[in-house]
Amino acid sequence: MLTITDLSLQRGGVWLLESVSLTVQPGQRVAIVGANGAGKSSLFQLLLGQLAPEQGAVSLPGGCRIAHMAQEVEATERSARDFVLDGDLDLRRLEGELARAEAAGDDHAIARIHGELDVHEAWSAGRRAEALLRGLGFSDEDANRPVSAFSGGWRIRLNLAQALMRPSDLLLLDEPTNHLDLDACLWLENWLRRYPGTLLFISHDRDFMDRVATHVVHFDRRNLELYTGNYSAFEGQRSERLAQQQAGFERQQARIAEIQRFIDRFKAKATKARQAQSRVKALERMERIAPAHIDSPFSFEFPVAEKVSNPLLSIRNGKAGHGSTAILNGINLTLLPGSRVGLLGPNGAGKSTLMDALRGEGTLMSGDRTCGEHLAIGYFAQHQLESLDLDASPFLHLQRLSPKASEQSIRNFLGGFDFHGDEALSAIRSFSGGEKARVALAVIAWQRPNLLLLDEPTNHLDLEMRQALTMALQNFDGAIVVVSHDRHLLRNTVDEFWLVNDGRVTEYQGDLEDYERWLADRRKDETEAPRRVPVGQEGAPEAAEAVGESAEDRKARKRAEAALRQKLSPYRKKQSALEKEMDQLQQKLSALEEQLSDPDLYDDSGKTRLKELLAEQATATARLEEVEAQWLEVSEEVESLEAELAG
Repeated sequence: MLTITDLSLQRGGVWLLESVSLTVQPGQRVAIVGANGAGKSSLFQLLLGQLAPEQGAVSLPGGCRIAHMAQEVEATERSARDFVLDGDLDLRRLEGELARAEAAGDDHAIARIHGELDVHEAWSAGRRAEALLRGLGFSDEDANRPVSAFSGGWRIRLNLAQALMRPSDLLLLDEPTNHLDLDACLWLENWLRRYPGTLLFISHDRDFMDRVATHVVHFDRRNLELYTGNYSAFEGQRSERLAQQQAGFERQQARIAEIQRFIDRFKAKATKARQAQSRVKALERMERIAPAHIDSPFSFEFPVAEKVSNPLLSIRNGKAGHGSTAILNGINLTLLPGSRVGLLGPNGAGKSTLMDALRGEGTLMSGDRTCGEHLAIGYFAQHQLESLDLDASPFLHLQRLSPKASEQSIRNFLGGFDFHGDEALSAIRSFSGGEKARVALAVIAWQRPNLLLLDEPTNHLDLEMRQALTMALQNFDGAIVVVSHDRHLLRNTVDEFWLVNDGRVTEYQGDLEDYERWLADRRKDETEAPRRVPVGQEGAPEAAEAVGESAEDRKARKRAEAALRQKLSPYRKKQSALEKEMDQLQQKLSALEEQLSDPDLYDDSGKTRLKELLAEQATATARLEEVEAQWLEVSEEVESLEAELAG
């Protein structure tokens, strides 16, 4: 299908590829991965004839039809439906020929063109275009709106729909999941798996690549390496290569040790407890993939605020919306220190409205929003990038927040976000979207929040930065509420899900796989009966709704579940408090061990101090054992109640 032979390519005097060869077979779905600036987008420009190589050749079959996703779109007055239909160039050509033939009264040409239109299945084109729009999150009313009425992110979705509409043998997609929500990502995965042609796509979404890719091409040191399998398979194969290098192996062990230290005291004593188990899984995942990320330039954390309130934030009897239009009703929620929540829900259901209500930005129309005395919110959304000072450097953004901070401390902090040297002092106006997103995240982290509200934080971030963000969130001691289409991030950073649907916010008892099945059923229901009432009065899908359950039985079950959740809440709070005390005791013991390593203590002059330190160590050790025993008891009760609730 695609053959690259002895190809060399440079941009701006920098060599991107040198004497590379690659063959892609028909029907393969190939994920293109590599560091930012490695040349991934340039490869697409080469295939589209927009760039010429310094040497070598690119070969495609004669008559190969190429479709690609444009990155920008003009604000035209054409309707969204017509814009998508414009992607089918042959359809538009035949329609133009038909109009000219009808104007000329050429019956022979009219009959011929109608025959070609029938072969082209023009009769179904409008329906196919509308199906693409619905799949990508547009409403039926949106199909008639002009392109100029949509924001930049939604215009990118229109570009994607137009590319999918174009009949093609080779489809090129550059970051197709940027600006998509989780629902649209899942729909796109299914569409691409059914695509009969050859697919090349650039992505930083590992779950998306795992579900779509049959092969991976890695840009590595001006070469193209082809791997068979999805992204996880690529990680494993590349890890095996890198793990053979001693220096890489040592760095891998250091990364693993960061997580290992966090879970050591839990793993041996309560491997089934939720928090311990999530960290164990994170370690197992990290052990397997770490070598694929040993050369990552990112390593940062979110330092938590020194003072924390409990609870951090609560909303009671809330109603949220815009203007006089309510989108969400009956909001009752509480965020405690350590809460880790992922928001799920169809596009337009109100996830961003809820986020704004949580941060007190005016969407809460009624109800009580109560903030803890020491609440410190860190908020990230794509529109936050617009509030950055384009003429200021990353360094200046942080210095304005902390004028007394030393230059070296700011530089060290920015280094974790891969801003070094002159780049840390350069105005961000010329920065890419991903670089600006890193600046925004650095600004949030620098302010030491204890509640992170993150709305699609991975847009524009590459794989290495996403991995670093996942690690930082795993180690964050505060509370997290996140909306993301990146399932790897959700799976590895949150402990519970809230569903925003049908005007309500409810606790979701399933996992991401359950949610995907619910979405599929929901689309089917909407196709068969557009206004069919969802199962459950609250509109919240259950992981496994009882078949044939009566309304009375359902009410009784929900009352029982509510009672269980109420019973569970104090145990969770106790569990969180014990975990915090264990952390403090561990830190104290570490500090004592460091003091006890001082050789001067073992001289005659240090005996008194030695006895004091040993006594402190014995007291702290005894208390730690006592707290761990209490934690185990509480965790067993939590696990028991959660199992009863899930059952």
